[in-house]
Amino acid sequence: MSIQQGSAGGVPVLILKEGATQTKGRDAQKNNITAAKLIAEVVASSLGPRGMDKMLVDSLGDVTITNDGATILKEIDVQHPAAKMMVEISKATDNEVGDGTTSVVVLAGALIEKAEELISKDVHPTIIVDGYRKSAIKAIEILSNLAQKIDGGDKSQLVRIARTSMQTKLVSKESNELAELVVNAAIQVSEKFDSKYKVDIEDVKVEKKAGGSLRDTKLIKGIVLDKEVVHGGMPKRVEKAKIALINSALEIEKTEFDAKINISSPDQMKMFLEEENKMLMTMVDKINKSGANVVICQKGIDDIAQHYMAKANILAVRRVKESDMTKLSRATGARIVSNLDDLSSKDLGLADLVEERKVETDKWVFVEGCRHPKSVTILIRGGSQRVVDEAERSIHDALMVTKDVLERPAIVAGGGSPESYTAGKLREWSNSLSGREQLAAEKFAESLEVIPLRLAENAGMDPIDTLTELRSKQLKGSKWSGIDVRNGKVTDMSKLDIVEPLSVKEQIIKSATEVASMILRIDDVIASSKSGGPPGGGGMPPGGMGDM
Repeated sequence: MSIQQGSAGGVPVLILKEGATQTKGRDAQKNNITAAKLIAEVVASSLGPRGMDKMLVDSLGDVTITNDGATILKEIDVQHPAAKMMVEISKATDNEVGDGTTSVVVLAGALIEKAEELISKDVHPTIIVDGYRKSAIKAIEILSNLAQKIDGGDKSQLVRIARTSMQTKLVSKESNELAELVVNAAIQVSEKFDSKYKVDIEDVKVEKKAGGSLRDTKLIKGIVLDKEVVHGGMPKRVEKAKIALINSALEIEKTEFDAKINISSPDQMKMFLEEENKMLMTMVDKINKSGANVVICQKGIDDIAQHYMAKANILAVRRVKESDMTKLSRATGARIVSNLDDLSSKDLGLADLVEERKVETDKWVFVEGCRHPKSVTILIRGGSQRVVDEAERSIHDALMVTKDVLERPAIVAGGGSPESYTAGKLREWSNSLSGREQLAAEKFAESLEVIPLRLAENAGMDPIDTLTELRSKQLKGSKWSGIDVRNGKVTDMSKLDIVEPLSVKEQIIKSATEVASMILRIDDVIASSKSGGPPGGGGMPPGGMGDM
């Protein structure tokens, strides 16, 4: 279809390329709204501790089993442009705060669905968007007043947060042990400035290996390298290790320009090889003089250099990733050296033990017992590869929420209680608005209640009865009343130790409101034809934006 404009002479003017499609007005809105609602529907059943998992099979046949909203949406190849926007907010929420990736999509879907009801009553989308924006600002204000301020470094509070994050995941049975482990790791790598904490999640290295069970997951005060010791003659275990981190190759460098050496007699050949040997031996001597008994090299190590190191009783590992070198530096206190001539005993890092161990079928090198490591490793074990993968995602989420609370120590109860409380307060506030914006604010409050509603539904509770009971308890002043999904009743969530970071809740409201506003404002979709597609359709069915 082309946008045609009749000109004065009655000759049509073509603006778009042949085969482009345009969907206008209500049709365009409906199409986008339906796509967004469908995406929310996909992840809604995986919300909460009683949420179900999804099995995702990609084009190569690889299987992912998860209930993590961001992972589900990343793995399904979404085509529809409006649906892609929903995928983006779950990704952004994952990167920003780490948790709440399902909730943010469910809330955005609800906001869009409620807006559709208003649009069908002829409320202009811009009015709805304005009402939503004001409501979001108000909702965040209500949440901040509701939140409980805590001491950021209080370990017991952090364990509660990490445990709540894991309650909804596959690892919920082991959540007590794993939460303790995650919090220890986060506190270990945190830096304190004045009274504020700063945490870089990159400093916690997560290694995973199928085998054993989730209970065998360990926190290692140091770094695990998925490499083996380079030479059979080297020691496999070094106690009181002095570690040199070298990022230049322990090999004879090739010259940068073409050089020819004419050798005319066997003696010359022998001298030439001896000279090479000497150079390599000098390198190993330099390492030896510094007092290092462990060498970790980012590049290659020559066979002859390996031989001399083995004779000197030095344990060496080669071709280690740059990111691991940085982590090792933060863990052991070693300085990464680029030039061997600079290596001195001051540059060495310390660890109680460096040892090669067999993990399942692979040999890995463990650098353990660093004094005050600012980088640590969590080694995840589990029954199968799928279990280990999902455990890694759960631990990432738990690490992120622990970081959130360390950096901004404010928490709210879980189980849908803050959403329900905020919805109640928003309804009271909406009476102060005038005209149609009041309708939008009421719809915003209704949308917030979709979170507790979904939690109840996924737990097999009656959604209507549960919501009315929840509302009445909240109105009577029990502000932490939420849905105890495990026992199927409405109760005080703070007593059950179900707590979440305030920053996660705020991020959910901000992101969901922004994406809903964006989708609602679109009234015209112009899709240019795909190159090489048949004329007329451009590879897209007419009248729409392609199927989901």
